[in-house]
Amino acid sequence: MAQKLFFAAGVGLLALLLLSPPGYCGEARFLSNNIHAQRNARGQLKASYANWTHPGAGHRIIPVNTPVTVGKWRRGFMLITRDKGEKIYFEYNRRNMRMSVPEYIDLITSPARVSLTRLSRLDRKGIKAGKALRGMSKDGVRIALGYPATHQTPSLEENVWVYWKDRWRRSEVTFNARGKVISVR
Repeated sequence: MAQKLFFAAGVGLLALLLLSPPGYCGEARFLSNNIHAQRNARGQLKASYANWTHPGAGHRIIPVNTPVTVGKWRRGFMLITRDKGEKIYFEYNRRNMRMSVPEYIDLITSPARVSLTRLSRLDRKGIKAGKALRGMSKDGVRIALGYPATHQTPSLEENVWVYWKDRWRRSEVTFNARGKVISVR
């Protein structure tokens, strides 16, 4: 019996290693920001580099600091939650993001948990809700909504960040000179 369990665990680890993008090989990581996902008709959780902040029915927020491992998927990559084993199929477009999958994974995950204690109460409220609220900092918005796609927001130094509510509708978060949200449209 113990031999069978050991063999099954070995096969599972080998499968994870073969499915992981280079440099990650099943490494335990934590989300550096919320991931906005939507459950499709087949019950799969789908997410996108464009962040789909309000995709409609089935919308779900996978919170910052969720422990994950990374796997391969033909249209991007997969995040697998370590607590429940949920698979999040992450659509990725290298041309729009102007970076490789491993570089992007380094932006949205970390080997250690992200400390939220330095953020304001308003930032933490927006992060928990998965929304940009007036008065939030750029760090708070990035954690709440994720990194904006670089083909529309080339730098986080910009004072207007473009996100997508879904595949067709855009949303803009505008910051003042001090880096605080002044409008969300």
